[in-house]
Amino acid sequence: LYFTVFHEDDEAFNLWKKISGLGDDRVIRIKTSDNFWSMGETGPCGPCSEIFFDHGDHLKGGLPGTKDQDGDRYIEIWNLVFMQFEQVSKDKRIDLPKPSVDTGMGLERMTALLQGTHDNYETDHFKKIISSISDAVKKKPDEKNISSFRVIADHLRASSFLIAEGVLPSNEGRGYVLRRIMRRGMRHSHLLGTKEPIFFNIFKTLMEEMKGNYPELERAQSLIKETLKTEEEKFLVLLDRGIKILNDEISKINKTLPGEVAFKLYDTYGFPLDLTEDILKNKSLKVDHEKFQSLMKDSRELAKKNWKGSGDSSVDEIWFGIKDKLGSTEFLGYETNQAEGIVVSLLKKNKEVQSLKSGDEGMLITNQTPFYGESGGQVGDTGHIVSGEFKFEVTDVQKKLGDLFVHYGKVLSGTIKVKDSVEMKINVERRDNIRAYHSATHLL
Repeated sequence: LYFTVFHEDDEAFNLWKKISGLGDDRVIRIKTSDNFWSMGETGPCGPCSEIFFDHGDHLKGGLPGTKDQDGDRYIEIWNLVFMQFEQVSKDKRIDLPKPSVDTGMGLERMTALLQGTHDNYETDHFKKIISSISDAVKKKPDEKNISSFRVIADHLRASSFLIAEGVLPSNEGRGYVLRRIMRRGMRHSHLLGTKEPIFFNIFKTLMEEMKGNYPELERAQSLIKETLKTEEEKFLVLLDRGIKILNDEISKINKTLPGEVAFKLYDTYGFPLDLTEDILKNKSLKVDHEKFQSLMKDSRELAKKNWKGSGDSSVDEIWFGIKDKLGSTEFLGYETNQAEGIVVSLLKKNKEVQSLKSGDEGMLITNQTPFYGESGGQVGDTGHIVSGEFKFEVTDVQKKLGDLFVHYGKVLSGTIKVKDSVEMKINVERRDNIRAYHSATHLL
């Protein structure tokens, strides 16, 4: 074992020597931010101490703090942050009234250590999943393809847990993060030669391996298998079509794929830019980003011209500007009736402002929301958005440009500023009544 401490932290240095009985050569002072944790420019912070395990001189890598520290020989297995300060400003730091130790251990790294390996993928857990992948693709892992087996194992596990938690693949927010994770794993199954969906079958091995400690995998197995199968079926069609075009274009280029080709793949065939980049990266090629972004901008401008807005061009222009700057709002309302969020924009009289105060009527936009925005014949939610003394009554929610959720209402008390954290709660009884009414209308 080796221990690292922040170079000014004599207390931690002396304690490690006393507790372990080891000499100065096993407790290493580090000057960089690696051994001083902070949550940002301001907020709680403090020196940290890390525990490393030496896996032996048969592996490459140097001691922590040296230029060769990123090798496999010395692996960090534990971290302790001594949360004792608050960074008030760039030049001012004060003591916290109640200091604490924030500690964490790498569960997989510890498992690898106890099983006599430095490699997480060489533990019994991953070996079983990789064996199952091998059976599914009818191919044995070797030096050339082992990374694909590992990507599939890791991404299948991450995807399954996200679905079990209620996240479903979509084109925005965390649903898009899930879709990207799934698709990256599925592309590697394609690289191994499979033309049929395999993820939903491999999931059975993952579930049997982990359901004892994570029963949610078994509870949600039908949803997980169905989601994996459907997503992979759709993706394989998309991938097959896109790769044919991409391979044809790759044969004509030297180092850079033209932005026009990347845009055509995205716009016509639904082939995301990050997937194109992922495929090109393996071939040491890149995309002409400048041209791609230029074509994306032209596409948005065309959408603006064709969009039927409120009729007030100055008001409509505001929403395009805000949407370009902020992107989509992540909608959480299918999973929860209340959530926390961050205020990303405030408007008063159709103009962006930095704050709203008591009595102001205005509009509030957050990074995510449980509030349903009016669409498809169902009216928007009402409720409250609060933060400390601040309370905002939401009287309506509208969706602008498809997926920008705007909360309309009035400040009942306090003041709110852009970047403030807020708690959002919808009127659940009203939502349920509207939902029932909406369903009944469809039935009739």
